[in-house]
Amino acid sequence: MTSLHPGDQLDHYRIEGVVARSGMASIFRATDMRNGRQVAIKVPHPEMEADPVLYERFKREEEIGQKLDHPGVMKVFADDDRSRVYMVMEWVEGRLLRQLLGEQRRLPIDRTLRITIAISDALDYIHRNGVVHRDLKPENIMIDASDGIKLIDFGIAGSAGARRLTFGKLSQIAGTPDYISPEQVKGKRGDGRSDIYALGVMLYEMLTGKTPFAGTNPFAIMNDRLLNNPVPPRELNPEISPELQEVIYRALERDPQNRYSTANEFAWDLEHLDQVGVEDRAELRDWQHRRTPWLRRILFYVAMALIPIVVFGVLLFVARHG
Repeated sequence: MTSLHPGDQLDHYRIEGVVARSGMASIFRATDMRNGRQVAIKVPHPEMEADPVLYERFKREEEIGQKLDHPGVMKVFADDDRSRVYMVMEWVEGRLLRQLLGEQRRLPIDRTLRITIAISDALDYIHRNGVVHRDLKPENIMIDASDGIKLIDFGIAGSAGARRLTFGKLSQIAGTPDYISPEQVKGKRGDGRSDIYALGVMLYEMLTGKTPFAGTNPFAIMNDRLLNNPVPPRELNPEISPELQEVIYRALERDPQNRYSTANEFAWDLEHLDQVGVEDRAELRDWQHRRTPWLRRILFYVAMALIPIVVFGVLLFVARHG
């Protein structure tokens, strides 16, 4: 772990306290002694610095943060004069959306719409600048006292023109099981529509208190979104209008080509619900019919078991007729 403590000095920053720790880095609140500005400092653990792929991921997060400048995106400050590797970010007062949901379970509709539209605006900005977040979830959304938002943690974000990181956990499935898009489950890199899917999941969760797909483990959750339809939001919260429910379904389309193509389109529908046409969706009728991958898995194992038998039969035939 990173050995910094309150009162320590890191270049021209005074460490005030630890904010969070993860498997790869620690985040500290600090004061820039040149101007008194409060900042957040992300310091990678030594083992992360020693891993070339993890180190590149950290540097990419920093580069992406430095090029983005939007009130809904946490700013990363450039500073070449440093004694070690770390990232300096703006200090944001507020709480994570996850904390808010933990306290209230579900949010009022008007507040949910306000937060979702603000997130859509930030997403539209980063997408137009060639960046896909790829790990959008309540843990990566900061909410201030006025319901202003900040997107944080671009650790697995994709940037136009950047090469793909190619070690197991990042290249196969990037994202979090509850919020990952179907195309990412299938191992595809995803684009802006993957972020829109994740925002659709969060919209569902803010309105109902539940995520749309469930399972006993991460793989079961991801399988569920490939095979089944969620409980219609109005079944869980009758205050949701048919139009708002339709918007959720459009964001959660399994095929990205049927999803909102931009975050701006998503926000426009949320701002003009009276103009949203409601489709007669099969998802509203067959959601109780649950499909499982067990039959497919059983057939696979049967086929594997038959291979030696078939091979033995072929060899026996050749031996007898050779």
